[in-house]
Amino acid sequence: MKTFQIKIALFTLLLLQGCQAIKTAVYDQYSYQKTTELKVETLLAIDNATTSFEKHQQMVEKVLLDMEKLKEYEKNKPNNEITFSMWSIMTDSEKNLVAGFFKRWKEKQILSPAFVTEAKKQIEEAFNLLIEYEVKKDKTSKDNLLALISA
Repeated sequence: MKTFQIKIALFTLLLLQGCQAIKTAVYDQYSYQKTTELKVETLLAIDNATTSFEKHQQMVEKVLLDMEKLKEYEKNKPNNEITFSMWSIMTDSEKNLVAGFFKRWKEKQILSPAFVTEAKKQIEEAFNLLIEYEVKKDKTSKDNLLALISA
């Protein structure tokens, strides 16, 4: 009987250690809601990039501030490195996603419709991957998000 209990304890210990390596933050309604709101607000701002940046500067600043707030929220959730990494890329003005797009718009003042259309597709896809990962927390959505992060 004692040998059986030892085997059960060893099995449980190994199972718990295996789970440690694959921990993922649980679904978070707040993260989902804020990410979808930011997607809509960001895409609306991007739609205006064929006109003067100055006319839309306050909108852009609000979107960027809200993104920074959500990034900070995501940073402090346990087992949330993937989502935090994606928000770090989205808010990095040296990358080619949201903050980088807004930086370019500010520098150029007006962007071409072709550039805006292509950039909007990429940014929308990044948001979609974030939202999908938040909702599903499965291997496929995780791998898709990791592929974008590592690109």
